[in-house]
Formats: sequence, structure tokens, C-alpha cells
Amino acid sequence: MSRAKTRLPVLIEVVRDPACLRTLALRDWDLLLRQAASADMTATLLGIIEGAGLLDEVPAAPREQLEWMRVVATRHQRAVRFEVAQIARALDGLGLPLLLLKGAAYAMAGLPPAAGRMFSDVDILVPKERIGEVEAALMLHGWAGTHQDDYDQRYYREWMHELPPMEHVHRGNAIDVHHAILPETAAVRPDPALLRAAAVPVRPPETGPAIDKLWMLAPHDMVLHSAVHLFSEGEMNHGLRDLLDLHRLLLHFGATPGFWEALPARAVRLELARPLFYALRYAARLLGTPVPPGVMAAAAAAGRPPAALLALMDALFLRALLPLHPSCADRLTPAALAALYLRGNWLRMPPLMLAHHLFHKAFVSPRKEHDQPQAQA
Repeated sequence: MSRAKTRLPVLIEVVRDPACLRTLALRDWDLLLRQAASADMTATLLGIIEGAGLLDEVPAAPREQLEWMRVVATRHQRAVRFEVAQIARALDGLGLPLLLLKGAAYAMAGLPPAAGRMFSDVDILVPKERIGEVEAALMLHGWAGTHQDDYDQRYYREWMHELPPMEHVHRGNAIDVHHAILPETAAVRPDPALLRAAAVPVRPPETGPAIDKLWMLAPHDMVLHSAVHLFSEGEMNHGLRDLLDLHRLLLHFGATPGFWEALPARAVRLELARPLFYALRYAARLLGTPVPPGVMAAAAAAGRPPAALLALMDALFLRALLPLHPSCADRLTPAALAALYLRGNWLRMPPLMLAHHLFHKAFVSPRKEHDQPQAQA
């Protein structure tokens, strides 16, 4: 069957209804795998197919590629567990809970978004007043800071919500140490003390060794952090993957009595009503997330933007949240991605600071990178 005129990309159709795999011709499988690769979701696709009991119906060539991604994903999960254990060991003497964020939390707790999810670093949340101790402890155990440029150091340490990324000198694995979930310069700044106070212990899945003193955000806060990360950052390289994270978190936690009803109120408490509204709106529209009508109404009452702005956001996000593959793009997709990048920076900092930052990144940083090899020659 031809997919030239399909309403949604084939990858999204498969996420919504895995049974449609049975209708795919080989050329459709080729397109599906290309879209999945562009979204960094090939291992996720394997999990979806297996979960639907359809792996035996996959043609030989696509199945071979999917099986290789199983090997990659298994290695990745082992590496994540090892890296978290090393971070826990490095910080053990500080008397701080190791509060994991995003992908590391999903993986260590065995939450649904972890299935096939690939990520490049471990994110943790610590009190701002202890961040110097955390940085020093990590350095003693082999992590070193990156972004040594004076401007970048100031950018992270004074304006952002995290240290400059750190990498282990031997393993090359990265860690992002956050003290908040939005920058110091953002107009909206959820109180990180509220997030830490509500955090819950990580309860690992039955397989794999347990690591003591691991924590993660409470269910509502985990959803809200995922929402604000996706709808405030501006970088859309993993937009569909992150939207699927939200979809899976909402399905998983939504089975708990009272979860849905309390979600909009928690968003208001953390000043995240707008990101929650976008998360529910686009998860429902693209992935079919079953958001209860009353919850959608409450989220809209608290976070819906004016009609003209919402129409603009629809035009931007309904393009940017598709796989970043030519088959999913139209002539306005590049403009949508650029606009969301600028919006993400606009949300991070005041106008004058933003202008200075963009000028530095566009003209000063490239010149320094160009001059550095010449100076070393």
C-alpha cells in the first residue's frame, strides 16, 4: 500500500495502532525505519512491535535491523545502570539523595518510557547551595567540566539552571548537574525545593541490582518536568520521542486513582500550567493520549494561550513534533523549527540578554573555535 497521502507519518500511525504494521509493504517498512532512526526511536519501535505480539510478522530485512537495535539498547541499559552506580558512589559521602531526572529515572525505575529509549547523559537535581560540593566530589571521581570558554562558564553558572556538562575522563559518559528545572533568567521558575520535597524513592524493576538512595520526581512532577523540557527548551531533535515519553507517563500514572484530577492543580502550584496544556493537547492530537475531558478543561482554564497564539503554536508544534525526516516535512517545517528555537531562547532570558547571547553564539564563539587550532599549530 502507498503512504504518499497518509495523514500522519507512518511512525506515528504505528505508535497509535501497531496493528497497522500488517498492511505495510517493504517500501513502507523502509520509510518506517528511516523515520524511526531520524527520531532516535528504532529501539522504541522494536518494543512497540514486541508489545503488540507482531515481531514474527516483520519481514526479514527490517527484523534484522530491529534485532540489532535490541543489542544496542541492552548495552545502553547496562551502561546507564553502571554510570548511575558510579555517580552514587562519588556522591555517597555528601549525605544527599541522588535525585535522577528524565531518562535515567525512567531507566532505573523501569518506567514505560525506558523501553528502547536512548539518551546521552545522566541528569540529576541537587540543592543549589550544595552544587559546589557535588561538582568537587564528581571531579575527584574522574568527571571534568566541559565548555571552558569564559562566556560559557558564566552562561551556565550565573544564568542557567545547571553546571556546564561534565564528562568522565576515561569513559566519556556525561552528567548534567541541575539545581532547578528552568534557568535563573527565565520569567517562570518553579521552586526546586517543592520538587525535592515531593520526590519519591526509586523502586527498581525486579531485574537488575538495586542501588540505595536513589530518588526521582513524584509522578505529577515527572510529567510536568517532561512537559516543560519539551515545550520550553527550543531544541526539537527528540520532539516525538519526548512526546511519547509524556504519553507513556500519562498512561502509566493515569491508572492510579486521583492522578489525573490532581495534575492541573500541581501544574498551577509549580507555575507550569502552560506547558501542561501543550503537553496534553499535542499528546492527544498526535498520539491519541486519552486525556479525561474534565482534566483537559481544567488544564485549558489554567494554561490555554489566547486564540491567535494557540493557532501559531499549533502551526509550529504540529510540524516540529513529527519525525525530523524529509517525508514528514513541508515547506514551512524549517521555519517552524527555527521559530521554536528562538522561542526557547526567548523563554530563557530577557530580550537584551538574549540578543547578546545570540550575537555571541553566532559571531564570537565560531571565531574562537576557528582560531584555536591555529594557536595550537
